[in-house]
Amino acid sequence: MSAPPRSSTVLNSQGSFGSSYVISWIGNGNHTIVTRFILLGLTDDPILRVILFMIILCIYLVTVFGNFSTITLIRISSQLHHPMSIFLSHLAFADICLSISVTPNMLVNFVVDRNLISCHGCGMQLGSIAVFGAIECFLLAIMAYDCFVAICNPLLYSTKMSTQVCSVLTAAYIGGFLHSCSFTISFIFLFFCGPNRVNHFFCDFAPLGELSCSDSCIPAVVPSFIAGSIIVFTVFVIVVFYVYILITILKMNFTEWYHKAFSTCTAHLTAVTLYFGTVTFVYVMPKSTFLSAQNKVASVFYNVVIPMLNPINYSLRNNEIKGVLKREVDRIFS
Repeated sequence: MSAPPRSSTVLNSQGSFGSSYVISWIGNGNHTIVTRFILLGLTDDPILRVILFMIILCIYLVTVFGNFSTITLIRISSQLHHPMSIFLSHLAFADICLSISVTPNMLVNFVVDRNLISCHGCGMQLGSIAVFGAIECFLLAIMAYDCFVAICNPLLYSTKMSTQVCSVLTAAYIGGFLHSCSFTISFIFLFFCGPNRVNHFFCDFAPLGELSCSDSCIPAVVPSFIAGSIIVFTVFVIVVFYVYILITILKMNFTEWYHKAFSTCTAHLTAVTLYFGTVTFVYVMPKSTFLSAQNKVASVFYNVVIPMLNPINYSLRNNEIKGVLKREVDRIFS
């Protein structure tokens, strides 16, 4: 029986495709529409999967505990109620959300034969990673500005930064939301009618675009352009601020106050190098220059490992945070 010319009827397929597909009559022909994706994960080796499961689980627990402890410590200690610590608490929040968006589903992938995720779930994961990844970029640029004001204009630091904390944080979250919208809307415009095996451990846009049956040129270019623009802009801002910081330090005596301010900037520079190095490798470099396996390793680093390293990095390099942490631990166990 021929299909209606403009029907949008959708039926469950009972054929060889299984429950991950439906048949839709569009125009004058039948079209298979993907309703769920299979995430292939990092490896098929059963022994390596067990080892990676234990390692990633430990990293995830340390990430959540470390970043949550950072937020709690900054909240309860009045000594840490200054702009840099406030920015650090929001960075910790972004790290927790970024880790939660990726790691639990990644752990499931190690213990099941087929890790299925719905199209809606895939879009939500893609949008979540995009929003908190962009927020982290903006926060790192804002923290560079904070270091710049603290070292180059110390007398105006309290007055200038206290009035700008809310506005710059709002701008960072709005920027992250708009970045997420570009990825989510572009994903909606992709049409999937064939293979549904995503060669990744999470729903990233590039491997999804490879599975699309529709023309993915424009939907792929828009989020790539916006993501690349955010990375280039924030890196440029950070470099400019640190050039001014370096010039200021070279012109003045390296006093104890400047040593304290620069120690915070050293921790920030470490975070910037780790994060932007891996993000640039994945999203900015031409795809022909690296293999899929290398892409996965870099994605593990910035989605899983870096959120764990940030609280350790800032705690070890910031004497103020270490002092507050020591006092709180002594108070709890005394």
